[in-house]
Amino acid sequence: MDIAIQLRGDERDFINACMAQERWAQQLLYEEFYSSMMGVCLRYANNQDDALDILHEGFIKVFKHIAKYEPGTSLSAWIRRIMVNTAIDYYRRSIRRRTEDLEQAYDLSVDEADAISQFGEQEILDAIQLLSPAYRAVFNLYIIEGYSHKEIADVLEFSESTSRSNLVKARIKLKAILTSRLYGYDHEEEE
Repeated sequence: MDIAIQLRGDERDFINACMAQERWAQQLLYEEFYSSMMGVCLRYANNQDDALDILHEGFIKVFKHIAKYEPGTSLSAWIRRIMVNTAIDYYRRSIRRRTEDLEQAYDLSVDEADAISQFGEQEILDAIQLLSPAYRAVFNLYIIEGYSHKEIADVLEFSESTSRSNLVKARIKLKAILTSRLYGYDHEEEE
């Protein structure tokens, strides 16, 4: 979903206009990528307001560092990487460190059919937002962004085993949330 700027010249001219803080160029970039990047931010945020904070902070970084973008490469991928990193930074600032029982992770398994396939995008997004920040971050980085557990551990500053444990627990929790919605009972009541 890279943009092709026909109105104001080629991509290099457009990037130069953004670097010169031309409002028309910044507005065009923001409007073009708002919805797709909001989707990225929503996956990491607790709610819509937090997602907007991440999105706006991410766009500030985009405009501040636009000179680092190399015309001819994927502008969408470059902006997405900034948004993911901004979301990770947001997670780091908001998370309270707590220890988890890693021994339980070895006893957990996910062998049953996937409850996620029964739901639409918005329902899944709503369920993901109910996960704890740690579970949500690991789930998004591993499942959506394709990070390895080593990369997640490095980025979030905890061990690989914690990353694996959080992913297993996130999947179980997400399945419980979605299953409870599928069968019409409140998952909060069981906890």
